[in-house]
Amino acid sequence: MEFTFDLNTTWFILIGVLFSGYAILDGFDLGVGALHLFSKGDENRRLLLNSIGPVWDGNEVWLVTGGGALFAAFPDVYATAFSGFYIPFMLLLFVLIFRAVSIEVRSKNEKAWWRKTFDFAFSFSSFFIALLMGITVGNIIQGLPIGADKYFTGSIIQMLNPYALAVGITTVAAFMMHGSIYLVMKTEGNLQTQIKGWVQNTMIFFIISYATVTVATLIYMPYMAEKFREYPVLFLIAIANMLAIANIPREISKNREFLAFLSSSVAILLLLTIFAIGLFPNFLISSINPAYSLNIYNASSSDGTLNIMLLMAIIGIPFVLAYTISIYWVFRGKVKIDSTSY
Repeated sequence: MEFTFDLNTTWFILIGVLFSGYAILDGFDLGVGALHLFSKGDENRRLLLNSIGPVWDGNEVWLVTGGGALFAAFPDVYATAFSGFYIPFMLLLFVLIFRAVSIEVRSKNEKAWWRKTFDFAFSFSSFFIALLMGITVGNIIQGLPIGADKYFTGSIIQMLNPYALAVGITTVAAFMMHGSIYLVMKTEGNLQTQIKGWVQNTMIFFIISYATVTVATLIYMPYMAEKFREYPVLFLIAIANMLAIANIPREISKNREFLAFLSSSVAILLLLTIFAIGLFPNFLISSINPAYSLNIYNASSSDGTLNIMLLMAIIGIPFVLAYTISIYWVFRGKVKIDSTSY
């Protein structure tokens, strides 16, 4: 399909921006959670927990905003996705709540068994959230059994296929890499030295996982590369993504933690851009018949609704950005433990 820039395309891009914002911001604190058990000692674990303490809940605003925008702009996509991914989404909601409780109550009791229990709960739920999100993306790339009535006809067992699991593992690896870089930026001393080793290990984990998924995608889902063959200039995005990843160890070695974190954020953004380009103009691809796929035209709200929502987005998104920037500015610098800490 030839690219045309219209209201539907605008909302496709805007929803992509919102979910990318969530992946970048909540991605690092999910990564911190997945790495939490690798730190030893109560003080170190509290430092890790408090590095995300002031920002983790604000990061999830991007997920809520993206989900709300998807519901209003493309209601058929929202309905089909929730019918198809009902069990995974309910599991996701459960572990999101479980993770929030773990963060809040972990340090309310000084008993070792209490803290170890919620350390495990926090780490497991962070890992599981990232895995579930990756599995969802993997199934979207692979295609879903969607019929002519826009109903999902598959089962949860079908979703746990090797390709989707590989994308899930790659997502976990990306967030662990992103989280370790964030921790280098927020810690100091011996703990920071230890975490720099995590950056190297998580990068290796991510690169191996990413290479595996890329090869599998090109072999089994070649349609994801059609836009790049049709418009070769888009290959520059893939090159920029590789350069962003390669720049991370360089910045870490020069003690430029913020630039390393920025490179990691750009890498995640470009990965999601590659995914969106391969998917466009579809949201959900039908594995039964491509004609049954839900795209930006057959699954959208009316032009009137899209126009009104665009006006609301123009007004509202700057507030979300201002809130996010202000929180990160207030809580900038190295994390310290005090009487108000988790």
